[in-house]
Amino acid sequence: MFDALQWVEQIRSDLRPLEKQILGHSYLKALDEGRLQRDQLKVFALQQHHIISSDLRSIALIVSRQGMLPSRRFLMNVLQGEAAALDALHAFADALGLDASDLEVLEPLPAAHAYCAFVAWLALYGSDAELAGAFLINFPAWGANCRRMRKALHEKYDVAPSALAFFDFFANMPSFEQEALGIIQNGLDRGVPARLIHRAARMLQSYELMYWDAMVGAAGVPLDPGE
Repeated sequence: MFDALQWVEQIRSDLRPLEKQILGHSYLKALDEGRLQRDQLKVFALQQHHIISSDLRSIALIVSRQGMLPSRRFLMNVLQGEAAALDALHAFADALGLDASDLEVLEPLPAAHAYCAFVAWLALYGSDAELAGAFLINFPAWGANCRRMRKALHEKYDVAPSALAFFDFFANMPSFEQEALGIIQNGLDRGVPARLIHRAARMLQSYELMYWDAMVGAAGVPLDPGE
């Protein structure tokens, strides 16, 4: 029988190269150095609007499917968090001069949208254990990048702290490891294949990297000297 903690540690080890690429991404370096134009930051806000809006509905879907399992409180907390993140994102978008119509009309980038498309797939076809495992691996990297972005946006782009609550939310997210491990163990005990939890984490982390790559592509400028 698989032990959730041992399996998660194995997944972390296997996916460490992906995490390293995410945390060291050239988009973050460009922000740190102030090499993006302020208007280029709008792409990030627009893509996150599409992603968070989709994730909000996806989490509601998996609550409807598996909300009577012990993971119910975790899933409801994630749902409430997505709603709060969407409100905070709109404050950032407003600081960049984007209104609600801009957010809805401008199109998502396929490589950026892949992340939330997979979350929707998990919500429709996957288990709570797969989703919890994927978020457990992914959220620390996302939170670290949000922390780095928050610092750069304030110091290099003079974005007011009141408009950076979206980044604060993810950068300061409390650990949910023990709760996620309990959900994963419950899933393993009821027959969710361990390989599917690994797959979900690998896929979501890979789509995370695709998101940052899409941000580089959308910037339309060489982000590193010599590129």
